[in-house]
Amino acid sequence: MPTDHNASLSVSQLNQQARRSLERGIGEVWVEGELSNVSRPASGHVYFTLKDDRAQVRCALFRTRARFVAAPLADGNQVRVRARVSLFEPRGDYQLIVEAVQAAGLGELLATFERLKKRLDGEGTFANARPLAYPPRRLLLITSASGAAVRDVLAVLEKRWPLVEVTVIPVPVQGEKAAPAMISALGLLNRQSRLEADKDVILMTRGGGSLEDLWAFNNEHLARAIYHSRLPVMSAVGHEVDFTLADFAADRRAPTPSAAAEQLVPDQPALRAGMAEQQRRLQRAIQARLERDSQRLDALRARLRHPGEALSHRRQQLNALTVRLERAAHKNLAERQSTLAQLEKRLRNHHLDRRHRRESERLAGLSGRLENAMRGRLDAHQARLASRARELNAVSPLAVLGRGYAIAQDAQGQVIHRAADTTPGQRVKLRLGEGSLSLEVKRRYQ
Repeated sequence: MPTDHNASLSVSQLNQQARRSLERGIGEVWVEGELSNVSRPASGHVYFTLKDDRAQVRCALFRTRARFVAAPLADGNQVRVRARVSLFEPRGDYQLIVEAVQAAGLGELLATFERLKKRLDGEGTFANARPLAYPPRRLLLITSASGAAVRDVLAVLEKRWPLVEVTVIPVPVQGEKAAPAMISALGLLNRQSRLEADKDVILMTRGGGSLEDLWAFNNEHLARAIYHSRLPVMSAVGHEVDFTLADFAADRRAPTPSAAAEQLVPDQPALRAGMAEQQRRLQRAIQARLERDSQRLDALRARLRHPGEALSHRRQQLNALTVRLERAAHKNLAERQSTLAQLEKRLRNHHLDRRHRRESERLAGLSGRLENAMRGRLDAHQARLASRARELNAVSPLAVLGRGYAIAQDAQGQVIHRAADTTPGQRVKLRLGEGSLSLEVKRRYQ
């Protein structure tokens, strides 16, 4: 707002502030009056004036709401409108934005509706909220057999989920006989429900109409019958703006018959498309996993050495050590024998008895030392050979086999590491410490 005489508002600013003040200050109201200047341009909106004997107000009923209005909109008709108070800024016109229209003279019906609603709510009749089977195995449709509602529901079901079993129970949905007929239909369905009744759903529906047309669904006995139904009930009566006591008593409400069918069953084409996409993603994931595992297998095969190669290498080392030991022993023995021969020759060259005895004693001592030295040298070499043999045996796969283990191989001689690498009926070779066995896989254990 301006704070001094020099500040001012533009006309658009003034109208904008006026609109906001009206919308916040008054909000939504019910207004009753006579229709005049009803206009229906090509846009689908409806414009009219609502008046009484002392005043009038412009009204706008937009297309999105106009299609749900069942009351006749003609000059001279008395109506009640639910509207938001607003202002059309470009012209500065005060107006009502209409949300719903009812024929006038319905005040007593509305009052009755509110009384019944309050009483049934206090009794707990509106407490139902049981889950509905999705999709239901059987849909029990309580409606008029000749109305548009049954055609709309069946058309949606055929398009979205034709697998559902539909049973139509034809009843009048308007007039004095409608409520008793629907109560009887509910009782019949509950008495004849099958063992798997938790997979059945009752749909009670009809198309749009005036408050009088829909009044059968405001019957308090029908509301109680819906509440006491063992089978879950969905209500879809009239249009989105229409509410009945049957809607409040049901386990779930849908704004229209077509919307009810859409809520009850999934969209089969959309499910198929989703499943196809999931299948493609799964195939791509499996292919990527197979490629990674194949690369890993190739790397492991490159690193794997056959047990026979290690065994052959150790045998070669053992043979080389044996040859070296034999050569060393023969050489040492030859040297000792040569020394002994020289000593014997020197001994023969001395003819003195004392020298002979001394040399004989010396020879005996040398022989003993030689024998002890040879024995010690041989023991050392044998111990070394035994140690090398134990080392070789420790790394030998045959030693592992000798302790009760076995090596499983497939038909190509490849070592089998996991049970998952075999299939039932496959022939495998089992190598033991002594000999081997040919086996057939009967069952895998992870």
